[in-house]
Amino acid sequence: MTAELSAEILLEACDRGRTLDRAKYLALTDLARAEALQTGIAVARIARGERPVGYKIGFTNRSIWPLYGVFHPIWGPIWNTTVRHVGAFPSAADPSGNAPTAEVDVDCTHFAQPRLEPEIVVGLRETPRRNTPRAVFDAAEWIAHGFEIVQCPYPDWRFTAAEAIAAQSLHGALILGPRRPIASLGNDPDAAIERLGAVDFELFRDGTLVARGRGADVLDGPLHAIAHLAHEMSLRGHSIEPGAMISTGTLTDAQPLRIGQCWSSRPGELDLPGVAIRVTGAADPTPPPVLR
Repeated sequence: MTAELSAEILLEACDRGRTLDRAKYLALTDLARAEALQTGIAVARIARGERPVGYKIGFTNRSIWPLYGVFHPIWGPIWNTTVRHVGAFPSAADPSGNAPTAEVDVDCTHFAQPRLEPEIVVGLRETPRRNTPRAVFDAAEWIAHGFEIVQCPYPDWRFTAAEAIAAQSLHGALILGPRRPIASLGNDPDAAIERLGAVDFELFRDGTLVARGRGADVLDGPLHAIAHLAHEMSLRGHSIEPGAMISTGTLTDAQPLRIGQCWSSRPGELDLPGVAIRVTGAADPTPPPVLR
């Protein structure tokens, strides 16, 4: 017999880093049902003491839509338990603002089929007054580069858009690099928006360049992506909370993580330090277990 996916089943799979047995569950295609499941997971996480601190936006990079069969952005909450800070604002002792690449170890054995996504993250001081990139700039407090670790409880990364939304929009963790004030982009909002869209990013694995991306790849720019999120939330009677951080979507295709790898990024002309991670965990070449 096949059953419908539930918030409990999806949360357990992601908590335990396991994939689901496709033969046991009905396919999910209804977006409203998917959002209800995501809300159910959020309620369960809050009940066990976790606190939402912002949002991730997924599938903002149009170039990867055909790879996954998802042709519109998705989003979901991120949590105080899933965000890891590896930097802060420059100190008074570092007036140049030039910080070294932030490095951190990441144990990937806790995630189901983990992949890495380089992203621009924006922290909002207040709720944007309009759903436009300029209003987002006016409401922003800081920007940073980060790596989102995404995970997938569906075998072989095959899913519908609704299934991705239901599975917490595939969020696993956010490695947040050193932050910079939004004013570091300059005082002209239009120029800052254009600068974010024009920035080139390079992603390295074990010192070898494996992917490139541009800020404009994420819905024409990171602030455009947040404006899209604000619009979609307003359609549902909600708004982005003051103080929220938003991870705006991957600048390259998601890259599979393997134990022993070292990943690093180079954020082009922006005054943003890169991020480097070492993938750790018990050496085990077998695929993640199936949750039955």
